[in-house]
Amino acid sequence: MATYRSSHRFVRMSARKARLVVDLIRGKKTEQAASLLTFSKKRAAVLVKKVLDAAVTNAEMGEADKHNLFVTEAFVDEGPTMKRFQPKDRGRAHAILKRTCHIHLAVAEKGQPVTEQQAA
Repeated sequence: MATYRSSHRFVRMSARKARLVVDLIRGKKTEQAASLLTFSKKRAAVLVKKVLDAAVTNAEMGEADKHNLFVTEAFVDEGPTMKRFQPKDRGRAHAILKRTCHIHLAVAEKGQPVTEQQAA
């Protein structure tokens, strides 16, 4: 069973927010996952859908059947954090952390069970 991967790195969003969306599609068929992402109100859903579409396209290039694909791996890693400072009263400065993340998806073709007629 071949696995086809895709990722989007250095997304300007916190990993915690992206994980909420990725948890929705883990283990689902790609068609169902795409429809879930299309109608989700989360901002991360647009980015995750692009990664999912890229993984499905990679699978099609590898001669996989588009209708038998399902999401095998879906995870989000934290990326580097940009540190900025906001001036505050009396000469102070407060740190602002601009977080990034890496979205990773993998799809695979669900194996067809071998019947006795096919084996003979």
